[in-house]
Amino acid sequence: MADITTPDLPLAAVDMGSNSFRLEIAQVQRGRYRRSDYYKDMVRLGAGLDDQGLLTEEAVQRGLDCLRRFAARLTGFAPAQVRAVATQTLREARNRDAFLLRAQEALGHTIEVISGREEARLIYAGVAQLQPADEPRLVVDIGGRSTELILGRGRTPVRAESFAVGCVSLSLRFFGDGRIDAEAFRAARVAAGAELEEAMEPFSSRHWQQALGSSGTAGAVSQILAASGVSDGRITPEGLAWLEQRCIAAGHVDRLELPGLKPERRAVIPGGLAILQTLAENFGIATLWPAKGALRQGVVVDLHERLAGLKRSHPSDMRDASVHELQRRFDVDVRQARRVATVALALFDGVMPQADAEARRELGWACDLHEIGLMVSHHDHHRHSAYLLAHVDAPGFSQSQQRRVGQLVLGQRGGLRKIEDALASELLGWQVMCLRLASIKCHARADVDARALALRVRGRDAVLDYNAAWAKAHPRTVFLLEEEAQTWARSGPRKLLLPR
Repeated sequence: MADITTPDLPLAAVDMGSNSFRLEIAQVQRGRYRRSDYYKDMVRLGAGLDDQGLLTEEAVQRGLDCLRRFAARLTGFAPAQVRAVATQTLREARNRDAFLLRAQEALGHTIEVISGREEARLIYAGVAQLQPADEPRLVVDIGGRSTELILGRGRTPVRAESFAVGCVSLSLRFFGDGRIDAEAFRAARVAAGAELEEAMEPFSSRHWQQALGSSGTAGAVSQILAASGVSDGRITPEGLAWLEQRCIAAGHVDRLELPGLKPERRAVIPGGLAILQTLAENFGIATLWPAKGALRQGVVVDLHERLAGLKRSHPSDMRDASVHELQRRFDVDVRQARRVATVALALFDGVMPQADAEARRELGWACDLHEIGLMVSHHDHHRHSAYLLAHVDAPGFSQSQQRRVGQLVLGQRGGLRKIEDALASELLGWQVMCLRLASIKCHARADVDARALALRVRGRDAVLDYNAAWAKAHPRTVFLLEEEAQTWARSGPRKLLLPR
């Protein structure tokens, strides 16, 4: 297998959107983006959410069938070459965990549910890569169940927000029976405006010089306007008004016959059009240009930067920057965090020498942030830390990864029953044990010898080695280690054995 840290390897992005699933295979070579394959399937996952917020089995099956087709194309790709992300529908779905288990089996790769702001950041990364420019810009991405707005300059996103309104959700709500009339458009614009109202000032036209529309809705409307001779592809208030009248004249989505309109997009055009009208009217957008990049390209670019960073003496990863910012914001004792990380990673290498780089990094991030909850309260600070990690905005991290790091931090002290389900994962079990042992060894908050403790595997159990001289010099630490062994004996998935 090829070295996964080679920067110009083919990389794959799976974008599990609310309307479409997409697979993009590309390379970033000497700063240039080169796509080799692209697949799209109109899965309409977002239309499969019922009144209880549950994905229907029919929608689930559409998603699984698509992912199996993607998996066939991804044969031979190492896990580090693939990143699959899911967006608003799976942020909302109450049964998302059950779906993700089946979806990951179908795809053969981990699937990450990303936050709305992380989705927005990646969208901007894709646009900035494929359509670079220096002037301040507004990027608009109308998806199936969410709309992302990003202000940026060059390759830097300055502000990114996500709003829970999209072409699928709005079409289902106001055009669900297929009928199209002026009153439905008015109601849809009011609903979209209510959701987007808080963004009107921070994203107003005084903050940008050019507006770009990425992804499906903007692309579809641009194609219709260009194919109909209304514009050269740019989206204007006049073009949107023309398209609304054509939709009303048709009276029903099944009768929509417009040049450039693909049949599979008919049902969601009215909702997407209402959002575009709301943005044009309230955000001062006189011209919205179709953008070349979108979420999937941003995922490829971000993955390339992660792998390229592993080759550098000073790796560059947005997640490291997020961790440092969280340490600053929550006034973390950075020296203590580094002591704990040094010990924990040394112990981890003893029991899981073949673990991938991401597993080590997640443990390291958990060590870096295990005390952020102290800013809230010293009492049960591990619980505050876990809550913050599960809910804080951390650019570069998916919601899934934040939850995993949060589980590690929750397990840093106290009983193990609170993370009993998570401990079913062998990897997480070893990570938790290493973090707990490192916290105990560094409990005095003074410099330590990271080599004084060594952890190894014996059958199903763990053996912690240290010599008699060290034990005699550190009786309080040995006392805590003995208590820790009792904790694992009571409720852990394995025993922790100490020297006799």
